Amino acid sequence: MPPAAPPPAPAEEPAARGGWFSRLRAGLSRSTAKLTDSVTSLFKKRRLDEEALEELEETLISADLGVAASRRIVEGFRKTRFGKEVTDEEVKAALAEEIAAILGPVAQPMPLDPARAPHVVLVVGVNGTGKTTTIAKLGQQYGEQGLACAFVAGDTFRAAAVEQLQIWGERTGCRVHAPVKEGADAAGLAFDALKAAREDGTQVLLVDTAGRLHNKSALMEELRKLVRVIRRVDESAPHSVLLVLDATTGQNAIQQAKVFGEMVSVTGLAVTKLDGSAKGGVVVALAQEFGLPVHFVGVGEKAGDLRPFEARDFARGLVGLD
Repeated sequence: MPPAAPPPAPAEEPAARGGWFSRLRAGLSRSTAKLTDSVTSLFKKRRLDEEALEELEETLISADLGVAASRRIVEGFRKTRFGKEVTDEEVKAALAEEIAAILGPVAQPMPLDPARAPHVVLVVGVNGTGKTTTIAKLGQQYGEQGLACAFVAGDTFRAAAVEQLQIWGERTGCRVHAPVKEGADAAGLAFDALKAAREDGTQVLLVDTAGRLHNKSALMEELRKLVRVIRRVDESAPHSVLLVLDATTGQNAIQQAKVFGEMVSVTGLAVTKLDGSAKGGVVVALAQEFGLPVHFVGVGEKAGDLRPFEARDFARGLVGLD
């Protein structure tokens, strides 16, 4: 059976905040409904007493914000609004403030230093989270910024992944370093790609990797070997390790972040598929649990649907506020 065709080529999108915020809010609509429907039913001119706070905490946990973040938010309510009569709209506005306070410290762009020639980005994550399409979107965006970008098809055991990245390379104008045969050594491929990238002036090298968690020890060794080998070319590489997480997995994203944190030094996160999920609150849980920079969020297939993470926009979008 032939591999599934990749999604349509990413198209350039307008950069205006209004257009992006509208798409973000639309993408978060299922997560918003899950959260705010309960909040609205809880607070209709109701005094914020202990019973209400307990119900609010349960609502936040069920909306995938995690236990620690939910308790932190409820404590903020207890300190500033306890005993007061509040409306559902007041609670949503306050929720957005509390969520933004958690997200603010982790909303950081992924730093790129083209002077490194190239800046090596190791892209990791479980198979199916959107690593390959995230690489494609970043490649197109960096190309539009005038940066010379190349891809390494390092998930060498999945022919469909290699083929998909080659198609994206043609569409985005990015060179693709692909294995000569299925199952080729990913570390050797990355080594050769980095040497070639230094010679041809590539400024950003995005390295796809395997994500077969059913054999954790083998995957851990493969990733560590890859890092060891590319450091023979550049001892400071990889300069970024981007973990791609699928929002539809909800709390499983927490476990994935823990596992990949054990395997390799993750420097930042990209959270994809928010538009297909009612579990967007997991971004808050990730921020509270790990404090890792959240570089990007994705709400669609187009290149413009992967954007730098903005704490306030996300918080207000999550609770359904403009």
